[in-house]
Amino acid sequence: MKIVVDDLSGAEIAEFLEAHLRDMRAITPPESVHALDLDRLRRPEITFWSVLDGTTLVGCGALKRLEPGHAEVKSMRTAPERKRSGIASLLLRHILDEAGQMGYTRLSLETGSTEFFLPARRLYEKHGFDYCEPFADYRLDPHSVYMTRTL
Repeated sequence: MKIVVDDLSGAEIAEFLEAHLRDMRAITPPESVHALDLDRLRRPEITFWSVLDGTTLVGCGALKRLEPGHAEVKSMRTAPERKRSGIASLLLRHILDEAGQMGYTRLSLETGSTEFFLPARRLYEKHGFDYCEPFADYRLDPHSVYMTRTL
């Protein structure tokens, strides 16, 4: 398995991210969907990684610069058929390492509060994230939880 910086120009990642947005929109009210579309992921403050098993795309994740020393984990997704196979942990460890090398001292994230997102919350807890108040432009939302950790 390898993790590569992705310029988001390929059709496969575009389809993968569109499936992510469809899933989020199907289970979360529109005002509470914080997943970024392809254009918003292409901004200079975002570094995006794809996880490849051979040539097969099996996961993705991103890091968005918020302010000096603080970034947000975005767009974490594992291919549905590969969930619970260690891909998300592998990618999150990579993002944590990269964030440290980029000079960040704090990472935060937003994820859903419903049962569907329980595996994600457990993953983040396992990797040292604690629950916190909304950060950046987020506001209290019953459909969201916010987490943070220092590096």
